[in-house]
Amino acid sequence: MTLSNSGRDQPIRAPATAQATESNSQWQQQAAQESKGTPPPPLSKDGLTVKPLYGAGDLPPETDSAVPGVYPYTRGIRATMYRGRPWTIRQYAGFSTAEESNKFYRANLKAGQKGLSVAFDLPTHRGYDSDHPRVEGDVGKAGVAIDTVEDMQRLFDGIPLGDISVSMTMNGAVIPTLAFFIVAGERQGVPQNQLTGTIQNDILKEFMVRNTYIYPPAPSMRIIGDIIAYTATHMPKFNSLSISGYHMSEAGATVVQELAYTIADGLAYVDAAMARGLAIDDFAPRLSFFFGIGMNFFAEIAKLRAARQLWAVAMKARGAKDARSWMLRTHCQTSGVSLTEQDAWNNILRTTIEGMAAVLGGTQSLHTNSFDEAVALPTPFSARIARNTQLVLQHEAGLCDVVDPLGGSYYVEALTKQIADEATSLIAEVDEHGGMAAAIEAGIPKMRIEQTAAARQAAMEQGETVVVGVNKYANDSEEQKYDILSIDNTAVRQQQVSQIEAVKQQRNATAVQAGLEQLEATASSEARGSDAGDNLLHAAVVCARAGATLGEISLALEKVFGRHTASTRPIAGVYGSKRAHDPEFQETQAAVAAFADRYGRQPRMLVAKLGQDGHDRGARLIASSFADLGFHVDVGPLFATPDELVRRALDGDVHVVGISSQAAGHMTLVPQVIEGLRAAEAGDIFVVVGGVIPRDDYDALYEAGVGAVFGPATNICLAAREVLKGIEKGLNAGVQA
Repeated sequence: MTLSNSGRDQPIRAPATAQATESNSQWQQQAAQESKGTPPPPLSKDGLTVKPLYGAGDLPPETDSAVPGVYPYTRGIRATMYRGRPWTIRQYAGFSTAEESNKFYRANLKAGQKGLSVAFDLPTHRGYDSDHPRVEGDVGKAGVAIDTVEDMQRLFDGIPLGDISVSMTMNGAVIPTLAFFIVAGERQGVPQNQLTGTIQNDILKEFMVRNTYIYPPAPSMRIIGDIIAYTATHMPKFNSLSISGYHMSEAGATVVQELAYTIADGLAYVDAAMARGLAIDDFAPRLSFFFGIGMNFFAEIAKLRAARQLWAVAMKARGAKDARSWMLRTHCQTSGVSLTEQDAWNNILRTTIEGMAAVLGGTQSLHTNSFDEAVALPTPFSARIARNTQLVLQHEAGLCDVVDPLGGSYYVEALTKQIADEATSLIAEVDEHGGMAAAIEAGIPKMRIEQTAAARQAAMEQGETVVVGVNKYANDSEEQKYDILSIDNTAVRQQQVSQIEAVKQQRNATAVQAGLEQLEATASSEARGSDAGDNLLHAAVVCARAGATLGEISLALEKVFGRHTASTRPIAGVYGSKRAHDPEFQETQAAVAAFADRYGRQPRMLVAKLGQDGHDRGARLIASSFADLGFHVDVGPLFATPDELVRRALDGDVHVVGISSQAAGHMTLVPQVIEGLRAAEAGDIFVVVGGVIPRDDYDALYEAGVGAVFGPATNICLAAREVLKGIEKGLNAGVQA
């Protein structure tokens, strides 16, 4: 039966809810028949409840009216999205010296990259010059070393800063780094108001997960406020803050945790800026975001859609009137933690899937990881594949043809709402604790993320989570080898030290000293503004023009603010509870108990980080899981020197030292630890190393005296048994001696 409608016959339609109920009933019957029982139940994935079927009844009420480019921007911040302009291909890179990184940047720009994203080495992040004694093993290893304005000039030599957008991942030493960038632009003839790009400047997440902080939370928030104020006045095209969830994702956060804590961080910065008198619409349009994209394909798409919605609603509620203040603009990077050392070519597929998720979610720019980044910095070969992955997606896959092609999808729309609702609940929990700064101080986000990371490790080891080539479908044939980028840390450091000395000889020492004294006075001042005398970035630019080094500027602030020290207490019980009924876990736990019976005490382990590598997910996971297995575990402080680590091992009377490395300092620093133990007549202490360790480095570490090396995705129970054997071998050798 049909009814006439403006001369066209249309079928009579039942109400949507009735249709959905009828369709669901039909599916239930068919699914039960096919499975000869009950239909497949919902499952839990990344903390989300996922049903086996979605229909019209699962759509949020506002779905039909939602369009791209319109508040709350769930479907995209621009009406035309990639039909108007594709996302920016922005590869995160930096290594060795400024000259070497510059060559890499120029080659990538020539090959189709549209913007630069700078990775700095760890000494730069932590506010140390390359000649500082604490950074011997870190210079140039996990990013480019920048000590002076001259280094920044060399980094962008031949790259017009007035035309190229530059993103800088910098948080701790953000004041000198941005000051150097401003002065480098001036020396190119580009005024501040013409510079485009982004400085990350997101310190709250550093206290949660990444740890490349320098100063305590309160003065760190002062720094962020000063940068927001300065750039709002002097750099209208530059993004003063990129609120980052990426490092939370890498530390083990679920999509909901990453989204909630990232939005909460952003709101904390907005509230802080408004509290010092800044009008929200004067700075909010230049805030941006940075999310990680993992292998939960549809959840990652929904996460970005939910992020735009949550931010728009929150900013409007805070009184923003400018539509640009409501728009969440984001950069995305594919996951590093999803990459595997085993069967590494599979990583190309993983990165492609993650890149597609970022694009379908509506990112504004994207970095795709190289397949070899599970063990080292990318080579030009692997970086070309990663960049070309984006070019293929952009030009061959048809992803730019339709704006938000998944809009209206029963599953994606329902998932977007679920993620938004659960993130809202987590944000409410943060608010109940007095806001994000207070929640971080109480350790709540860090604890929740670490619990998730431990549970994920247990799920992977038990095969509940399949990782192709690691715990299922392993490649039994000989692994195909690929080149690894190796940085000569000693040579890089020597070059940087020589260049620092040259700058100091040529500069006006009186002008430098006057600038640094003014910077200290500004840090001590209670005034807050964007001009000389009351703004830290303004004072630092004066220092940079005079020739002050990054370390000198950072130290001037440290004299006033102090240097932050983090808690090292690990979580307990999560890994053990997840594997409690697993025979492998029970056998390992029994072996540890048997050791304690034989030797009269538990095996004692010191878990340590060396140098300026603050990435501690692996170290904290090992500490908590080994404790659950029955080890007595001491967690050393971050940023230890080899001498400090040796002293702690001796004071703790440990059997084993486990060193976690993710930033390639192991080749320099680990041998120094072993030499220190031998010099103290404690050479029987078993030393093991784990983390991002290229296999080409294994033999050298063994020759230096390392007892075992554990690469990415190592089974913790198997590693614990190997550690027990190594301890017993050392103890027996001591008895025989």
